[in-house]
Amino acid sequence: MPQTMDWRKVALFVCVLSILPLVCFCATSFIPVDNYLIDCGSNATTLVGNRNFTADNLSKNFLSTPQDVLASTSLKSTSSSGDDSPLYQTARVFTRSSKYTFPINHQGRHWIRLYFFPFTYQQYNLSSASFSVTTQNNVLISNNNFSVQKIPVMKEYSLSVTSNTLVITFTPFNNSIAFVNAIEVVSMPDDLISDDAVSLDPSAQFSGLVVQALETVFRVNMGGPTVSSRNDTLQRTWVPDQSFLVQSNFASSFSNIGAVQYVDGGPTVNSAPPSVYGTLNEMNSSSDPRSIFNVTWQFDVEPGFQYLVRLHFCDIVSKGLNELYFDVYVDSFLAAKDLDLSILGNNVLGAPYYKDLVTPSTANNKLRVSIGPSGLNSNYNNAILNGLEIMKMNNSMGSLSAGTAAAANNSGSSSKNVGMIVGVVLGALGAVVLAGVLFVICRKRRRLSQEQSKTWIPLSINDGITSHTMGSKYSNGTTISATSNYEYRVPFLAVQEATNNFDESWVIGVGGFGKVYKGELSDGTKVAVKRGNPRSQQGLAEFRTEIEMLSQFRHRHLVSLIGYCDEKNEMILIYEYMEKGTLKGHLYGLGFPSLSWKERLEICIGSARGLHYLHTGYAKAVIHRDVKSANILLDENLMAKVADFGLSKTGPEIDQTHVSTAVKGSFGYLDPEYFRRQQLTEKSDVYSFGVVLFEVLCARPVIDPSLPREMVNLAEWAMKWHKKGQLEQIIDPTLAGKIRPDSLRKFEETAEKCLADYGVDRPSMGDVLWNLEYALQLQEAVVQGDPEENSTNMIGELSPQVNNFNNHDPSASGVVQLDVPSTVDDLSGVSMSRVFSQLVKSEGR
Repeated sequence: MPQTMDWRKVALFVCVLSILPLVCFCATSFIPVDNYLIDCGSNATTLVGNRNFTADNLSKNFLSTPQDVLASTSLKSTSSSGDDSPLYQTARVFTRSSKYTFPINHQGRHWIRLYFFPFTYQQYNLSSASFSVTTQNNVLISNNNFSVQKIPVMKEYSLSVTSNTLVITFTPFNNSIAFVNAIEVVSMPDDLISDDAVSLDPSAQFSGLVVQALETVFRVNMGGPTVSSRNDTLQRTWVPDQSFLVQSNFASSFSNIGAVQYVDGGPTVNSAPPSVYGTLNEMNSSSDPRSIFNVTWQFDVEPGFQYLVRLHFCDIVSKGLNELYFDVYVDSFLAAKDLDLSILGNNVLGAPYYKDLVTPSTANNKLRVSIGPSGLNSNYNNAILNGLEIMKMNNSMGSLSAGTAAAANNSGSSSKNVGMIVGVVLGALGAVVLAGVLFVICRKRRRLSQEQSKTWIPLSINDGITSHTMGSKYSNGTTISATSNYEYRVPFLAVQEATNNFDESWVIGVGGFGKVYKGELSDGTKVAVKRGNPRSQQGLAEFRTEIEMLSQFRHRHLVSLIGYCDEKNEMILIYEYMEKGTLKGHLYGLGFPSLSWKERLEICIGSARGLHYLHTGYAKAVIHRDVKSANILLDENLMAKVADFGLSKTGPEIDQTHVSTAVKGSFGYLDPEYFRRQQLTEKSDVYSFGVVLFEVLCARPVIDPSLPREMVNLAEWAMKWHKKGQLEQIIDPTLAGKIRPDSLRKFEETAEKCLADYGVDRPSMGDVLWNLEYALQLQEAVVQGDPEENSTNMIGELSPQVNNFNNHDPSASGVVQLDVPSTVDDLSGVSMSRVFSQLVKSEGR
């Protein structure tokens, strides 16, 4: 009897395991708050799968049109995905501008799906329709012509709706018509599109996806069949990838849907269903497992737009953890290096993972995605891809159509005539009223501008004591206490005056936050004015962080904050002006003379002092999180100052070793341990600074996709030559023969230590600073004793905590005695506990 019960328990356990994925799948299904399904031109409700599409003829409260034209056809309407939907059998035809208005109960991202199937109905030939489709903020289609379409088309958009209604307007062009077969307006999960993505442009970081309008261009299931909307929790369709493969014989498909394990904190079935994560295409290297090649897919895209590329991965082929490593490329960009899915999936084999990438604005009509083996495991060369989504991002005009400008100039003649008649009748009266209003406004603004621009005075620093003097038409330039909310606030009109009304010719830089303008205050002080991009939601967090960080400390090697402006929904930061620009510009930019080795060492030392102060000079360590040559600025004397604290993070508590946080930073400089574990420490800055050191030595970008594969990543390439003992072979040619060997050896040893795989093996920034100062002394003076021997042992002798060399006496080995570098200078604290009272509203930022 006990044996029988054991078998029953086993059977029950197996049964539970078999239905668990289905239970999880159902439990995480998304129920949209807004769910409008409209069958246009129909007289009855249409059932599609398990969803009811309401006839717009029965829901006229949504539709506003000057003429009822309901079209129908008996033609078979099989789409490219094999969808023979009844939705394509009827259409609503518009002879003039018409609109659907949908009440929005839950603001946020919504799907908009528009169904089109051009057929002929009576005198209306839908194939020749020419029209636009717009919402309140975006152009979805402009001057579209369906004459080339012989099959049904469903166009899918993802929009952020921030109002209580969504209005979709159809406008015919040039006496043509507009039409639509069906419409969906459906709420999306709030977390489906996050605000951040990895920019493929190595010099920039992308944030602000939340406010972007997106058009789904491709949604592909690698290695598997079509996944219809009925088998996706969000009613998406995934098409097979065979037609996109450049060399189909390079790829081998694999399926193991049962191996997919959704884990807490990772993607869910709403990200992609098991039928996508459970199939893949991998390298077809069965004949030779050590062969090296890439599997590539190619897609047709519209030039002039940026694209959000979402790559879906799930390791269902490996037998154990940490077995599969591979690289991913988008066009010529290295999008992911040494990808280890087992770590990214919380050490669960078969855990889904996806990566969001944003392309630069493309001039090409082709986009390529490639996967290939990593050099970390030469005995098991493989790479996989499970799914792919490519979404077009709206341009600066809020349009997803390249024909927007042309469409605006080709509106229907009837509309032009009506506008002309109205203009003639009301023009004279309107002009008089408008002129009067403008006169009053201009006079008032001119008077306000004069009052404010004459009285604003920047903060001043006297004898190490910081006093903040901010004038306005109310304060008249009197000194305000250090705890005042207004100590750093600058009137918007004063910023306009300083930048010549944001003259584009005064732009000196562009970053993820926005443009940077050169400016001059009314007292002659030169400043750098960083104006936030109002479309970036992430910008508000960076804006606040920058003010908070730079107002708490002051150091000669940190760029000083002069003020900020948050009027008129602006996010403007004003800094001291750095005459010589960025370190990056001097290393491989245009128009700057080459830096000497001494100048480079002094710049590195200054930067290290600034970072060392961040790590140790305040109550809590501050981790910069975006250390790179573009964020090291130089004044007129080439003194280095660390800038851009928008991503900075306060370090861990005393009883903690790290801060757990989402990975942010710049590609090529990012600490691989931080990337793998999402645990941030000061040693993440040390790693990034190590990359900067090699950048200073070699004077080339940290990521250069135009170079041969082994040279693309500077850190890897430099470490390879360092291990050969031949680093001098790849240094900046302008430095050839000008660096003392012992100074170079000390410098490269320091950089090598910074790039250790694990943070515990890296030196502190204080150790880095000490060794760089020693490298400078080795360059400038003859050291007593054997310089070669001293150079080799210096890290251990001067910084025992690096290698635990505790028994060395520097004075006994002929080593030059160095003064301990100054770590805390120009320190002043400013309370900013109330400075954000005016920054809590994010509308329009």
